[in-house]
Amino acid sequence: MKIGLVGLGRMGGGMARRLLSCGYDLKVLHRDPQHCAEFASLGASIAADIPELCAGRELLISMLATDDSLESVALGPNGLTQSLPAGAIHMVSGTHGVRTMEKLLAAHRQQQQILISCAVLGRPDRAAAGTLGLIPAGPAAAIARLTPVLNTLGQAVFLAGEDPLSGAALKIANNFVLGCAIEAIGEGMSLVRRYGVDPELFQQVLTQGLFDCVAYQGYGDVIAKQDWHRVGATATIGLKDARLALEAAEKFQMPLPSAAVWHDHLLAACARGWAALDWSVMAREQFRRSGLE
Repeated sequence: MKIGLVGLGRMGGGMARRLLSCGYDLKVLHRDPQHCAEFASLGASIAADIPELCAGRELLISMLATDDSLESVALGPNGLTQSLPAGAIHMVSGTHGVRTMEKLLAAHRQQQQILISCAVLGRPDRAAAGTLGLIPAGPAAAIARLTPVLNTLGQAVFLAGEDPLSGAALKIANNFVLGCAIEAIGEGMSLVRRYGVDPELFQQVLTQGLFDCVAYQGYGDVIAKQDWHRVGATATIGLKDARLALEAAEKFQMPLPSAAVWHDHLLAACARGWAALDWSVMAREQFRRSGLE
């Protein structure tokens, strides 16, 4: 399968390296030519623009950070919907709002193209290792065509049905729960630190007792060590995820009070100049409000 990929950030770059290491015919696009040089050295073809990226590609993977960037790339002049061949698949792997996914679905259908929502679970090191969790949603026949690619990129595949919006909602809900977990870890760490307890001991109590799971192991370790520069997703991306959760809930006039809490902590963190740090800095903001910084 001939693949195009746009979005060579931490996650997209890891996915590109994985595909190239497994021998896929991959063409990539990035606005910084120097950034593309590494991927060219690994065997990728480099496209100068979106039409060139899409030419002759059966699958286009986008891993973009925001709804605005995805809409610009997909729906703008000479964008993906205007450039992909009929019958081609656009696999959206970033975390995007349901409104944006609705726009893309309509545009791709009009051009007789196929939209697959395939959000990813995991940090960039798992992308490069091919051990991501994947949540594909879209037409079953198209997902079947993608099986070899999905098995290359992911260790666990969670089929989310035929509606791409279902996959988008699953990823938004997943990130909402993860954000709440990070917020809870930060609050717990604040409490034990106030009583002079080693936060890494509290981390052991959590991960070897109550919560033996990825979120508490990985993010708990970052928070206990205050290693905010160990970036998986930035505070800016985390803030976007909070807004997507609140937006998705607003459609049905339902409250998400926990999302509002970590949204506000991330908003304050970004205002303090921490936007490029890991989104676990919401815990650092909790430390600050607890008189620990």
